[in-house]
Amino acid sequence: MLTSRKKTVDVPKRLPVLSEEELMEQERMRDVLVLLEHLVEREETTLKLIIDRLYDVGSVNLINKKFPNRPRQRRIMKSIARIFKPVAKIYALRWVKKNCPRLVTNWLQTKVRF
Repeated sequence: MLTSRKKTVDVPKRLPVLSEEELMEQERMRDVLVLLEHLVEREETTLKLIIDRLYDVGSVNLINKKFPNRPRQRRIMKSIARIFKPVAKIYALRWVKKNCPRLVTNWLQTKVRF
């Protein structure tokens, strides 16, 4: 026979009250997040150019590191990297739009907290 006892759950009578300064800080950080999201949307061309340059530098450095003494393989890998560049740019731009505002906001918040 399966029976269950009624379990009581301890519920706090009061929720923690945030001070006025904490509420203002949260509101201001939300404002910063919204402003950064708008900045990312407005400056999409700049982001594409930054991602393009970072992909060029990063792919060459990675290939040189993985194939240090093989010039023929490096040449082949660099041509393959050029083929995948448009796809990588699409995914990188999507990732930046989704994550960059939150990451920058969190980083800035750590800089203004003491």
